[in-house]
Amino acid sequence: MQQYVFPAVFIREDNGTYTSYIPDLNLTSDGETIEEAYLFIQDFLSVYCSYAKKVGEEDSLVPTKYEKIADKNKNHVVMLVDAYVK
Repeated sequence: MQQYVFPAVFIREDNGTYTSYIPDLNLTSDGETIEEAYLFIQDFLSVYCSYAKKVGEEDSLVPTKYEKIADKNKNHVVMLVDAYVK
């Protein structure tokens, strides 16, 4: 089993919901709470990585360092999101 870990940005919207975004892969999701947004983007990352591995694009799954993403998004929450792929 292979583990992939990417930094994700969580943006609180005006209506109180959260948009989650993995800049390296251009993946976006959302949720009613930050916990829900985390789970949805984690699931999306898992599906994305599984597909990339299946079609031989595994080399494209290289994350930017957390610090670089955090520095660019100081007004938002940045967390590491992981996915396990068989």
